[in-house]
Amino acid sequence: MSAIPGQSTDDRARLRTGVVLEVVTLAWNVVGVVVLALLALQARSIALFGFGLDSLVEIGASAVVLWELQGVGGERERRALTYIAVSFAVISIYLGIQSTLSLASGSHAHHSPLGIAWIATTAAVMFVLAWRKLQVGKALCRQVLIREGRVTFIDGLLAVTILLGLSLNAFAGWWWADPAATYFIVGYGLLEAVGISKELRQAAT
Repeated sequence: MSAIPGQSTDDRARLRTGVVLEVVTLAWNVVGVVVLALLALQARSIALFGFGLDSLVEIGASAVVLWELQGVGGERERRALTYIAVSFAVISIYLGIQSTLSLASGSHAHHSPLGIAWIATTAAVMFVLAWRKLQVGKALCRQVLIREGRVTFIDGLLAVTILLGLSLNAFAGWWWADPAATYFIVGYGLLEAVGISKELRQAAT
């Protein structure tokens, strides 16, 4: 971790806390990708699969923040952000097409109690991590932590949306709720792709 001249002991401690929060986020999403892939295949759930792909992109976002907290930026950061924006766009287009085909064909996902449990836990974890990132980011005046804290919060909201779709499918028999919930990931991914692209263009001017 790069030392900053004049940085107080409290700020160094906060910076370490920020790094720990990002490492926890990264580790949770790495495990989540594997868990969600297995559960999605088992249940044939587009929503679970879509949230797994979103977690994959969030891994890249956490890696970018860790680089910035280590004092690494410039061209490396720009390339990483470009990768994230392109990944969000590609995943959103794929999920949009897949969800539409599932709705059109009437493809029914199986019930996934484990999927519901994992998504519910993920939502709680993301909200706690987001709250702490915002606290630490504001205390350090580090926009990268504040911005990523907001991304983590939105990730928690997405988990709640997916949880609703899975629950409606499991308990109300609304099979269409599973692929329909995926459209929230599609909308979020496209907004993130556009937002990051705008930031990159503004930084280049």
